[in-house]
Amino acid sequence: MPSLGFPELAIILVIALIIFGPGKLPSLGKSVGETIKEFKKASTQLMNDNKTEPEAEVKAQETNAEVKTEDGKS
Repeated sequence: MPSLGFPELAIILVIALIIFGPGKLPSLGKSVGETIKEFKKASTQLMNDNKTEPEAEVKAQETNAEVKTEDGKS
């Protein structure tokens, strides 16, 4: 896949300016930026959940083992 150079980006910007107009372009850029920010936040949260999930299972198993041990002593 070829990379986009300056001429290609300029053409895309001109086409977007013609389609959306100069008044809508800033709000469109803002909404695209917010969408990318939310996507990154969700993907980071998903990755963190996947990392902490095995640790939570180990802690839950340890807690269950402690409860069984305490119940066995009584």
